Amino acid sequence: MANSFFDAHRDTLTQALDAMRKRDYWTPYPERASGSIYGETAAADGEATFNGYLGKAFDLPGHPSEGEVASDEVSPYGIPLNLSYPLLPVDLAIKASRAGAKAWRDAGPDVRAGVCLEILHRINKRSFEMAHAVMHTTGQAFMMAFQAGGPHAQDRGLEAVATAYQLQSAIPGAVRWEKSQGKNPPLLLDKKYRIMPKGIAVTIGVSTFPTWNGYPGIMASLATGNPVIIKPHPTAVLPLAISARIMRDVLSEAGFDPNLVLLLTDTRANPVGQDLCTRPEVKIVDFTGSNAFGEWLEENCRQAAVYTEKAGVNAVVVDDFSDFKGMCRNLAFTLSLYSGQMCTTPQNIFIPREGIKVGGETMSFDAAAAAIAGAVGKFNSDPARAVHVLGAIQAEATAERIASARGMGKVLLDSQKIDHPDFPDARVHTPLILQIDAAEREKYENELFGPITFIVACDGIDGALEAWRSTVAAKGAITSAIYSDRPAVLEAAEGLGEELGVLLSVNLTGGVFVNQTAAFSDYHASGANPAANASLVDAAFVAGRFRVAETRVHVEPVTETSQ
Repeated sequence: MANSFFDAHRDTLTQALDAMRKRDYWTPYPERASGSIYGETAAADGEATFNGYLGKAFDLPGHPSEGEVASDEVSPYGIPLNLSYPLLPVDLAIKASRAGAKAWRDAGPDVRAGVCLEILHRINKRSFEMAHAVMHTTGQAFMMAFQAGGPHAQDRGLEAVATAYQLQSAIPGAVRWEKSQGKNPPLLLDKKYRIMPKGIAVTIGVSTFPTWNGYPGIMASLATGNPVIIKPHPTAVLPLAISARIMRDVLSEAGFDPNLVLLLTDTRANPVGQDLCTRPEVKIVDFTGSNAFGEWLEENCRQAAVYTEKAGVNAVVVDDFSDFKGMCRNLAFTLSLYSGQMCTTPQNIFIPREGIKVGGETMSFDAAAAAIAGAVGKFNSDPARAVHVLGAIQAEATAERIASARGMGKVLLDSQKIDHPDFPDARVHTPLILQIDAAEREKYENELFGPITFIVACDGIDGALEAWRSTVAAKGAITSAIYSDRPAVLEAAEGLGEELGVLLSVNLTGGVFVNQTAAFSDYHASGANPAANASLVDAAFVAGRFRVAETRVHVEPVTETSQ
């Protein structure tokens, strides 16, 4: 069965490897939520399956446990979830995780890749079910939950599997080494190489993108032979619980211990992340979330390879730009998408205080700032339409942050709480846009997570570039954008972007947005600034999850006398 999985998905793997080389658009997982693709009953079946989870203990057949734990999950759309999961103590998790590790290690890269590809294939078939789970734990609007929580997350998982396969398949299993000795017989050695996984891997889930940020580390660890303990964020367990069940089913069918994947659910009142991640058996930690815990993991998990994505301060720099209206339209969607609850959403917009040139005419700073705020306001003026972009606010703390931020500057666009036509108790807020001065650095140099944007008056374009540079250097960023008609400014911005290690978008006015990245083409984060120490998905993200053991055996050369 395990070998048949590899054969069944060989073409997908080949195409993924080719896509990574070309860095062009490709996906095997369609992002259209269409019955013609996923089956005419897929939408209804997915919703029914999701509804069937509500108010019950989540079933993970054969999963070790010592009772149940009620989760902290509350739907941002206001529907009751009342979910519980197996209670898995850390000691039991470590013991169970290690039981099947040797067989998984010895299976080899082909078998492991096949199992991982089958896992992603089955997860893809349940993308409608996953969309509802993501929507009602993260607050993403349904279509975004379908795409980002489903196919786009699966793309990133596949990218990790392909990278793992590429790195491992470059290592031969055995070779005969021969070194010429002139007139003397050559030196001969038989050398064997074995992929040696690092050990237990832990994935710490994030509340806003549990699958998109979770699959890369999970699949990279599994594909390189490591058992995985999934520790979801206490408020977003269900998407990773569904994923874990599928993973365990496939592992069992392939003849492996399903406990190679475990779900360890904790609560905010009784967190276990520190205890789990500092255990000596844990050799890999993947984390997405706050600076505080990310930095704690980096400093305290010395026994493990720790991959973190933390907070950053993304920015837009606006210079003389002829298609200012196109820029405003693009930014309106960018700042509204998922209410700014993305690690790639811009927070700061830096504009010269003396204004900019638009089509040869001078536009004042005040006019430019008002136009951007006006475009965002207009975009969200129809609540029935806006909710399908804004989604809902995931955490109550984010809603409170909007209220407290109002006093930080001149309000250009106030945040409004709006009604959702389908979910009367949904927590939906439009963006808040504030005007401040570049001298007020303490206000804009730290991340204010959520739909909060500062438009910052700077001393010329040089001041705007410097404000961007200094905040990223100090606090980190994943994305940035520049709008300019001037080649010298674009060249300077590109150079800064390369030095800062941010994904720089230039003059986006169409259907591509600064807060969106594409698997197999875009690198997500760089590991080159304080926002993250790793990149999804590059070779460095995967290679540290295994080592190579080598055995050398002397071979006597064959001579005419010995024949």
